[in-house]
Amino acid sequence: KVKSNNLDVEVTGSELETEEKGTEEESTRESDSNILDVSSEYPREKHISIQRHLADLEKLADLKEAEKKPCPLCPEEKFKACYSHKLHRHLQNLHWKVSVEFEGYRMCICHLPCRPVKPNLTGDQTFSKMGAHYHCIICSATIMRRTDMIGHINRHVNKGETESRFITVPAPKSSYEVLKESATDVQVLPNHSTPHKTDSYFNPKMKLNRQLIFCALAVLAEERKPIECLDAFGATGIMGLQWAKHLRSSVKVTINDCNENSVTMIQENCHLNKMKVKLNTKEEDNDEAMGDGDQNTDTIEVTKMDANVIMHLRSFDFIHLDPFGTSVNYLDSAFRNVRNLGIVSLTSTDISSLYAKAQHIALRHYGCNIVRTEYYKELGARIVIAAVTRAAARCNKGIEVLLAVALEHFVLVVVRVLRGPSPADDSAKKIRYLIHCQWCEERIFQKESNMVEENPYQQLPCDCHGSMPGKTAVVLGPLWSGALFNTGFLRRMLFEAVQYGLDEVQPLLKTLVCEAECTTLKHFSTHSPYDENKQEECGVYIKTPNTSAESYLVHGKRKSEEVIRNAAKRQKSENSAEHPAFYYNIHRHSIKGMNMPKLNKFLNYLSEAGYRVSRTHFDPMGVRTNAPLAQFKSILMKYSTPTYTGGQAEGPVHLAEDLQAGEQAQAPADGKAEDAEFLEEDDESGVAATMFTKDYPAHCAAD
Repeated sequence: KVKSNNLDVEVTGSELETEEKGTEEESTRESDSNILDVSSEYPREKHISIQRHLADLEKLADLKEAEKKPCPLCPEEKFKACYSHKLHRHLQNLHWKVSVEFEGYRMCICHLPCRPVKPNLTGDQTFSKMGAHYHCIICSATIMRRTDMIGHINRHVNKGETESRFITVPAPKSSYEVLKESATDVQVLPNHSTPHKTDSYFNPKMKLNRQLIFCALAVLAEERKPIECLDAFGATGIMGLQWAKHLRSSVKVTINDCNENSVTMIQENCHLNKMKVKLNTKEEDNDEAMGDGDQNTDTIEVTKMDANVIMHLRSFDFIHLDPFGTSVNYLDSAFRNVRNLGIVSLTSTDISSLYAKAQHIALRHYGCNIVRTEYYKELGARIVIAAVTRAAARCNKGIEVLLAVALEHFVLVVVRVLRGPSPADDSAKKIRYLIHCQWCEERIFQKESNMVEENPYQQLPCDCHGSMPGKTAVVLGPLWSGALFNTGFLRRMLFEAVQYGLDEVQPLLKTLVCEAECTTLKHFSTHSPYDENKQEECGVYIKTPNTSAESYLVHGKRKSEEVIRNAAKRQKSENSAEHPAFYYNIHRHSIKGMNMPKLNKFLNYLSEAGYRVSRTHFDPMGVRTNAPLAQFKSILMKYSTPTYTGGQAEGPVHLAEDLQAGEQAQAPADGKAEDAEFLEEDDESGVAATMFTKDYPAHCAAD
């Protein structure tokens, strides 16, 4: 229960008078909402225990060397009047040092009878240590413990309630912080980086993720205009604001969030960036939400609904999902009404399950069995794509993976939607199981077959099962076995990044283009000879910045036989040039006692051996190549140098195969020398026996 006593403290000379004046107390277990209901709405004078400096607290006592003065925060029964030097130490040690600081003010501990203590055994109320308390500068509550007072103030800050209710306290600065990213201003709460403590979560580390999604949307906006795009989890609205501010009339932006405080902040951020807001919180009016396209050029629609509800009710060309954790709960709704050739992008932040740290959660959310491997990041990306493929297939839709990025904090997947049962079947066939050898890290996707194999280990290129005891391989999956990148789409994303001046994302996009083509940066080119004018994705010709207006066809319309034949030929060539699955970590396969070559030199050695090779964004020391693991290790062994060379000259180490011929040639000589070796062994054993008899007694030697 909340009790209220009235108190007003005034200091005149050496007297301290107390009057009742509307002060509330609160138990630490009560919610902050009760505090706001009890406290009065009109401003009042601040309590004397709340001061800026220690000198202000000393002025209340009116310290004079010749006179004894009482403590302004203690009753006379607790602390008697004393001289100035003693009172100064008392104020400093017992009040000021244990104070709670907030926005330049100190809430000192108070021993005055502001709140009564419980009576003792005799029934009298005595002012003991239990009577000490703090006065909240925000809601005027009285709290006994210092740790509880700090938590009480933090709860006010988390809710954005930092405005004081006292007249003499100047109005504090705004509780919002204004952050700027890509020419877009957003105001956030001070605790914006803690997702569980605030409604408007804003992570500056996800800037690269937001730029990748913006480039993907900019590419789609070049294909058709205008497009309706949805940011299903708005939070602060930073992503939707960037879309509307840079792409202008090419997009119709809808920002959604189910939290009322987040919706309010999104509206304020829209006004901060001089954007018009169209608020829609009624589910019945969704059909009329974006009716007139001309008058909504600089208008952002803000909705307050569940993400599944709005995606079921309306159709969009571009949908982005960025929930807290996994996004599998929203995939069915996302693919239900997304338009043909639209794009769905999703950001998964459940890194512990995708990166095989919490394998039981991965089995629960994605239905996949995984273990920790050297290529665990790509494994996590393929897990997400497999879940996306199954959700799209349930809606009779197929997908084409345009982009898959797995970094430290998130996994981003961008897919294009292809409507129809045939694309759905083709996509579903690309979900397979993976056989992984736990000894040598060799891996291979299982063959497409319904027949049960007696020995699935035979599919692995390595012979660890025959040479090692026990079961050496595990079955992982189901996983996506297709390509992770679309080269043409990545090139156009790079073009848009250059156009809009997104410098931070350009190095990553260049790495992705090289990884998609499985080439090194030395062979990187912005446009390939065959795609200077148009790009083909899943048999669909799509306009690029250099494309004339007449050359592009729409998927689903009738095509001539020549166009179909050309599309089939191009698809075959693209499939043959598809980047190899997974990568090898050069440190994982290094030889003990040998110095590895530099990574760029090692890439050149693999390329000179006739293999396709590139670096990967998944691992800074990873190598994506179509070379088998045995050849990978042999080339690494060949160009490694011993750690301690001594008097040997530097150069490549001879391979084991090169040494076999010399061993066979020396076989007769070795046969003649075997007798001498056995004699030497007998001599050594005799010496050991004599040493044994010298060190131990005779009965031990006989044993």
